[in-house]
Amino acid sequence: MKFITWNVNGIRAVERKGELQKLVDAQSPDFLLIQEIKGNADQFSAYLKDNPDYRQFYHSAEKKGYAGTGLWMSRAMDEQIENVEFRTDVPKMPNADEGRVAWLSFDIGGKGHDLMSIYFPNGGKSEEAWRDKLRFYDSIHSLMNSIRNAGRTVIVGGDMNVAHTEIDIARPKENDGKIGFHPDERAWMDRMINDHWFDLWRAQHPDEVDVYSYWDMVSRARDRNVGWRIDYFLSSGDVLERIEEIDYLHEQMGSDHCPLRMNLGL
Repeated sequence: MKFITWNVNGIRAVERKGELQKLVDAQSPDFLLIQEIKGNADQFSAYLKDNPDYRQFYHSAEKKGYAGTGLWMSRAMDEQIENVEFRTDVPKMPNADEGRVAWLSFDIGGKGHDLMSIYFPNGGKSEEAWRDKLRFYDSIHSLMNSIRNAGRTVIVGGDMNVAHTEIDIARPKENDGKIGFHPDERAWMDRMINDHWFDLWRAQHPDEVDVYSYWDMVSRARDRNVGWRIDYFLSSGDVLERIEEIDYLHEQMGSDHCPLRMNLGL
């Protein structure tokens, strides 16, 4: 199975550029996790909401043109997957009206799976937004634990808005203590790892440097590869053992983020 997660920074814009179609045609993902869709289904084209090749699920923010997440599932998976349920509810999650979690539950071969596309908050607008970000992190951690404790497989992909370690950011000294590289955010990632959740790309590439997933567009940072690795797949050890390939698709344009692709053996 092929999974791709991508913060598109506006799904209608990336479609107009032809870049979303380019990705889907080239990669044919079984599951496409999308963040920051910035729109509602009634604003979307037929390609985005009535695609003949994909079942498409969205969780839009109540505020127009803001945040939001989506999940596409290939219709070719219908023969393998049962009991599909789309959910958006996360217990105790702050700012639940921002559409930050798109969540599919399904069974494969009698085994329960939960796949989540999550757009984590930035937290930089105010002190309240910062506290909400930390609460959001804890809510997701608790949710992932509760699902795993029920014997299900959990895969979370998305823009987590934190660079975990110094090798995940081009300029760690200049950004130390700032939003996105703050000790409290990085400590959440530490807690996740200590709780036997894996940053799947880093687990496969423990020492690789200069690999990022986000670049500031205003300063043309992508041209110089002055970036941040803030887009991840997180999961448990049973998924880690099934990885055949996982890599960032740096050649894919259309957003200030690049996609992360993962191939899993069944």
